[in-house]
Amino acid sequence: MTAVSFLDGGLDGGRTLPGEGLAWLKARRDAGAERFDALGLPTPKLESWKYTRLRPLDDTHYTPIGDDADATEIANLPSVGDVAARVVFVNGKLRTDLSDLASLPAGVRFGPLEDILADDPAWAEAHLGAVADDTDQAMLALNDAMMDSGFVLHVAKGVALTKPLEVVYVGGLTDQAVAYFPRNLIVIEPNAQATLVKHHVGRGVGAYFANAATEIDVADGAIFKHYKVQAENMQATHVATEHTRIGRDATYECFNLAIGGLLSRTEARITLAGEGAHCGYHGAYMMRGKEHCDNTSFIDMAVPHTTCKQVFKGVLDDEARAVFQGKILVARDAQKADGRMLNKTLLLSDNAEIDTKPELEIYADDVQCAHGATTGQLDQTALFYLRSRGIPEPQARNMLVQSFLGDALQEISDETVREVLMDRVVHWLPAHCYLAGEWKESA
Repeated sequence: MTAVSFLDGGLDGGRTLPGEGLAWLKARRDAGAERFDALGLPTPKLESWKYTRLRPLDDTHYTPIGDDADATEIANLPSVGDVAARVVFVNGKLRTDLSDLASLPAGVRFGPLEDILADDPAWAEAHLGAVADDTDQAMLALNDAMMDSGFVLHVAKGVALTKPLEVVYVGGLTDQAVAYFPRNLIVIEPNAQATLVKHHVGRGVGAYFANAATEIDVADGAIFKHYKVQAENMQATHVATEHTRIGRDATYECFNLAIGGLLSRTEARITLAGEGAHCGYHGAYMMRGKEHCDNTSFIDMAVPHTTCKQVFKGVLDDEARAVFQGKILVARDAQKADGRMLNKTLLLSDNAEIDTKPELEIYADDVQCAHGATTGQLDQTALFYLRSRGIPEPQARNMLVQSFLGDALQEISDETVREVLMDRVVHWLPAHCYLAGEWKESA
């Protein structure tokens, strides 16, 4: 197995991984290790990694989590409320005591990847890697080699879930820097409907590295809503690779909220593979201190009569840095395509930085496409207006920031999820005012 400088034991480590007895899975892991060995860790020399460097992997030595599950008591896990089922992982290990899979409706399979590999390996073999088949992504190759956890969601044809499903990944709470590699597989069959909320939350102050990969197949006529809250701790490195295929007349709605982590990056590759397919891929990010957040996406409008919309908004304070790289490709035969992309960022500090690069690559001639990006500070006229009405400056700043981010959150069609995420935004804002030293000045 390949030696990896940042990972104790390299890509082997002497651990027992899920599905160890499956020859096809071993072949996949070996191929992933070979690809990662050939590609190496991504560097800014790659265009898609131009603005992000995995510095924590240079400075920290990580230990893969062993076979024993973490038994640490954990309270107050994040939630969106009334859900159909929940799966909880702590440092990549399933916690059955915190999970709830007792009330799954008929036609829905939802649980840890290791259970599917044990119970239905033929189905897993048919779907694992069917969407995420790119060979140029080193972090996906690393996940292929090391996949040690994760979940499977399979919704049968015509089944419509009325309540969301929930997955919680908890990191930290260890004395040593740890690494885990979740692999998530989502298959939504024709005319099915489902909503999934993922929480990535860090506890304690210890360093850890999460390298996740998610495959999503939204079949013809299906509707899938996918929401992610990334709130890792201040020493965490969070890398997520997502591959999505959207079928004919299907809808994929995604929203990523990033509010933590020393370094976080989500790279999405989405293919609108059927006519009438629609993708709404949106997000918001709020960074402070020296946090670094990277949102990179590639949307392939491969066939005619498809639509996609991207709205990403962010707020950066202190020495925080963010990256937005969005690209929409309209294929030569993809007539009547409609693609929109917008990135807006507020800088609350002179030392904050945003690198934004929206792109359109169009080969068809009968399309409607637009893209744009703006960067600026809070509107001083609006701030003066609020203060002249007797509103303290910290509260006025909060109101303006909340309104700015609220436009992005309006893209979330699920009202309950939208309210929960807006609550996370509101709870981030007062801390900003206090840290900026303005709360006492205005009191």
